[in-house]
Amino acid sequence: MHEYVLVYTFTIFALTTLFIMWRPRGINEAIPAIIGAMLLFVAGVVPFSDILEIFKLVSGPSITIISTIVMCIVLESIGVFRWAAVNLVNKAKGSGMRLFLYIMVLCFLMTIFFNNDGSILITTPIILHIVNMLQLKPHQKYPYLFAGVFIATSASLPIGVSNIANLIGLKMVGLDLISYTHFAFVPSMVGIFTLSLLLYLLFKKDIPKNISTLNNTSIERFISNSNHAHPLSGIPQPLEAINWPLFKVCISMVVIIRGSYFILPTYGVSIEAIAIVGAVLLIMIRWISMRMGIMDVIKKAPWHILVFAFGMYVTVYALNNTGITTFFNELFEGLMKQNFVFASFITGLLVSILSNLMNNLPSVMLGTLMITDMGLDLQTLQVSYIAIIIGSDIGALLSPLGTLATLLWMFVLRKNGVHITWSKYFKVALLVIPLTLFVTLIAFNLWLLFIL
Repeated sequence: MHEYVLVYTFTIFALTTLFIMWRPRGINEAIPAIIGAMLLFVAGVVPFSDILEIFKLVSGPSITIISTIVMCIVLESIGVFRWAAVNLVNKAKGSGMRLFLYIMVLCFLMTIFFNNDGSILITTPIILHIVNMLQLKPHQKYPYLFAGVFIATSASLPIGVSNIANLIGLKMVGLDLISYTHFAFVPSMVGIFTLSLLLYLLFKKDIPKNISTLNNTSIERFISNSNHAHPLSGIPQPLEAINWPLFKVCISMVVIIRGSYFILPTYGVSIEAIAIVGAVLLIMIRWISMRMGIMDVIKKAPWHILVFAFGMYVTVYALNNTGITTFFNELFEGLMKQNFVFASFITGLLVSILSNLMNNLPSVMLGTLMITDMGLDLQTLQVSYIAIIIGSDIGALLSPLGTLATLLWMFVLRKNGVHITWSKYFKVALLVIPLTLFVTLIAFNLWLLFIL
């Protein structure tokens, strides 16, 4: 490949990454991603055949994630998450430490039942409402906010369907959701527990021992008077207005849909088809019960995720076409073929580094293209892929750029008047993420000794 093509490709990649991080005038991160992709396509670095291949790879997982976020919007509209906010404070019974634990559990469950991006969009405003209602000092808010983003994002690791990055390469390495979960669930839970413990040790001096107990009226008054509206919500309604039969039906439907992801694909039903049907059913159930249409869904769904993912994958294919994966293959292939330990640590650490430089979405694809070109045996290939996901879901948390979820988190915080600088983020992440990543990779290798 000509030298000017290499220079052009890496310049476009660098500028795309810079503008995603900088976001001048608050532009959406999808804009620089798609502009960079267009420039690479027009220059011929990425041929049309690659564009079609990217579309096939990205469309299914993107539809699945968007459908899941649509479910979040429907549940928000019937009051599920306001109910969660009220109960978190009430169940804490005046204990700041108990509230810290409950918030981590909430964020974990939100990601498990929905996905990490939807979880961030839902739980971050809930946490902000809670810490503002309790009138906590700035340093007392940090434990809850950082616990929220780190747990919500890392909780996408146990099951593949909770993160678009997890889904993209499954078919490329011969995995389905059941086999993915068999490999990843136990080590990921070890990692999440480690991360929770480290967050507690880091913030235990800042977590208030005692917090106020608030009744429902005062909570609803705060939400109604707040200038910081939930990004997925409409006009706040009193808790008494919640349609509890509808609430129970919708929650049950979500559980059934989530379970169907693991059962129906064995009968040839695609994951995205299940997600679409689930979203449509929830919208129909809400319309029958509340006569609410779909305009709120159309307006609030983050459609830009589709554009962002597509644009970043075009950039990855451009880098691949310059020969970067060939360089990594020549550097690491011999070591990775020796044993699982080398394979998992090399891919996990490499994707962690790449994710923090250019986001985990393109990094996962780049890593997957790399390992599929190495001629690895099937088990080593799949072990390497799980390690890639560990790097993208945990290691990528070292910087806000690492995941789309952390970028969304920073956006929601800014929208609500909370300014956490990148330096503050780094100071926290450096103390908890590297150790969590190493513990998770070690746990993964120990788990492999048990199951293989």
